[in-house]
Amino acid sequence: MDVHTSSPPPPPAGVSRGRHLLTADRGFATGAGWLSRLIAPGFHSLLDRIDRGLEHGALEATLPDGTRRLLGGRGPGPAVIVDLVSWRALLRLMTTGSVGWYRAWAEGEWTSPDPVALFALFMLNRRTLGGTARAKGWGRMVNRAAHAFRRNSRTRAKRNIRFHYDLGNDFYAAWLDRGMAYSSALFAEPIGPRESLEVAQARKVKALLARLDLRPGQRLLEIGCGWGGLAEVAARDFGVEVVGITLSESQQAYADARMAAAGLSGRVGIELADYRDVAGTYDAVASVEMVEAVGAEYWPAYMQAIARALKPGGRAAIQFITIDDAIFERYAASADFIQTYVFPGGMLVSESRFRAAAEAAGLAWSEPHRFGLHYAETLRRWRDAYDMADEEGRLPPGFDPAFARLWRYYLMYCEGGFRGGGIDVAQVTLTRT
Repeated sequence: MDVHTSSPPPPPAGVSRGRHLLTADRGFATGAGWLSRLIAPGFHSLLDRIDRGLEHGALEATLPDGTRRLLGGRGPGPAVIVDLVSWRALLRLMTTGSVGWYRAWAEGEWTSPDPVALFALFMLNRRTLGGTARAKGWGRMVNRAAHAFRRNSRTRAKRNIRFHYDLGNDFYAAWLDRGMAYSSALFAEPIGPRESLEVAQARKVKALLARLDLRPGQRLLEIGCGWGGLAEVAARDFGVEVVGITLSESQQAYADARMAAAGLSGRVGIELADYRDVAGTYDAVASVEMVEAVGAEYWPAYMQAIARALKPGGRAAIQFITIDDAIFERYAASADFIQTYVFPGGMLVSESRFRAAAEAAGLAWSEPHRFGLHYAETLRRWRDAYDMADEEGRLPPGFDPAFARLWRYYLMYCEGGFRGGGIDVAQVTLTRT
């Protein structure tokens, strides 16, 4: 199957693919310019707060005036080096948090030999740092207002999905594994370099499907089917009929071609549909890292859709990404780098709130399994593959160097979050009572 055939047409001459991600902040609330001179005395105060908040690990900073300062260093943890080229980097961090910190990196206002370790350090100290590295004041209000316009209503949800997933099947095929899995793999432990990502992704899929006690001839609904990897395994290895739904036309085209190539078109149907519009009943439901695109206000609707789709006693298996409940309120109060540039309308899951929504919908929650460090390894493998594809010229034409840097930063930022422990991934079984 030619994965390139279902990608969007090339952009007009002079127009870069992925440009909509680079300009997603619309020029708002990234903190720069004359403000950096006006509030310069606050920079050392910010460094003092970071120093007090680093209970684990250390940060050695070279300041714009050439002096060096050690922050933290009182407990074990990552040892990170950062070169602050311009005070503007701190201004952006003070006012707009991770949104501005990315912009500062993109503009060369700070550098580090290992940004992943820096992100892990901040996440490791998430509770003691408090809101030190989060957007504040007008910056938070502007970023939050922009994010609110991207809420996942029925009309907006499709645009949000296309923003990310319709970058092109050829783009994702250049650096994902051959199965086109775009979610955390599940490695054999201890995690090591010998096992391929493709094998670990297959283990993840089978672990999720094993929760459903599937039997040949049953009907499975997959909410957020991606490029069809799980649907193919379920139909081929478990003998079930599958309906997969997505809002991405690129993914639908790829998955349709995939099923045709595997001889499964009669047993797998891929539909362009919103989860809220699912009709009919199923023996089981699967959903892998789709709920992060739903948004907290729609978690009850998501759980109700699952409950409606399941027969009495039916099971759902969900894989989802969580953020530490202790920092969820601060996280939800603004829009971070990921929500601004990568996943509009997105929201990581508060497990306690997500579970409450499930139980309110009549779904019993059982057998959670968390494996966050497996996601960190998955992201590292993706970044290595992305860098290799970039170096070898295998990325499709149309993406300029600025986009390549944004995408690399996204993969590093996420990896650091998992390594720092504040973000996790889990599988859980839900049973309709």
